[in-house]
Amino acid sequence: MQRKKDVVDAKIAAAQDERGVLVVNTGNGKGKSSAAFGVVARALGHDFSVAVVQFVKSRSDTGEEGFYRKVADLCPGQLTWHVMGEGFTWETQDPARDAKAAQAAWTLARQYLRDPGVDLVVLDELTYAFKYGWLALDEVLADLAARPALQHVVITGRAAPEGLVAAADTVTEMTLVKHAFKAGVKAMPGVEF
Repeated sequence: MQRKKDVVDAKIAAAQDERGVLVVNTGNGKGKSSAAFGVVARALGHDFSVAVVQFVKSRSDTGEEGFYRKVADLCPGQLTWHVMGEGFTWETQDPARDAKAAQAAWTLARQYLRDPGVDLVVLDELTYAFKYGWLALDEVLADLAARPALQHVVITGRAAPEGLVAAADTVTEMTLVKHAFKAGVKAMPGVEF
């Protein structure tokens, strides 16, 4: 254990850069958005200013949004939350409307990415905007690269494109092993939404 401690201590001592990080939570497993919202809690605990922009979700009755709306009352001016999507693509059946909603969400997200007063930006389900061609990856990557030096960004969604993965500092791929829905259990409040 002492040898392990020495190795870990040396790595901690060598990591001296201080800058905003780009985190991507991707994969087919559950928990990508949930992990991002855990980072929101951590950031608020450090008195950070946080902006959340949701690119696909259209409902405002999710547990995390309800919770954070209550938290926002306790932390005035620290948290903004935007539900900007049109809903699941298989439900909307209107690609033009979905694209327009994603572009409007990106216009708003860019404002936060240019604001040095915002410490953390969560771009929930942004990867679908690339999958369906609603946004150009190169333009998004340019905006991410130009953000304030200490601003952190968390992006969620399945099938993160290789260019986004390459640009990110930390990438986690959630792997689906088993899901209750496949056994006929409907989406349950507090666990699924």
